[in-house]
Amino acid sequence: MTAIYVDADACPVKVEIYRVAERYGLKVFIVSNAYINVPRDPRIERVVVSDGFDAADDWIAERAGPGDIVVTADIPLADRSLKRGAAAIGSTGVAFTTSSIGMAMASRELMSNLRAMGEATGGPKPMSPRDRSRFLSTLDETVQKLRRRGP
Repeated sequence: MTAIYVDADACPVKVEIYRVAERYGLKVFIVSNAYINVPRDPRIERVVVSDGFDAADDWIAERAGPGDIVVTADIPLADRSLKRGAAAIGSTGVAFTTSSIGMAMASRELMSNLRAMGEATGGPKPMSPRDRSRFLSTLDETVQKLRRRGP
């Protein structure tokens, strides 16, 4: 059965994930380094990991596999998830694929270097209603594709 693993510490689309999971009856793991409120639903499980570096990413990467979906803005976690056979979706609705992850990793490295040199500052732009809509659409499409593929 498909499960959704959420890198939840800074995830802005948890409400949207709950809606899609309820529609399809999917298990959701909300993984974070701190306590996060989650709806009272037996299919939604809160997982609080240690505050160690990448502890939430490691927990997700060790469990997600074929037929599962990982929601994360963390490109290395998306890469690890894809390598384990899971689908990976960014919080803005961009699906990571085996053909796009290399470019995403390279862009991440470039931006990291530019920030280190002081050339680039600031973080990601705020979520727009269009981003939320795209996320909902991508998550729904991914669930349907995984269901058609079967176990």
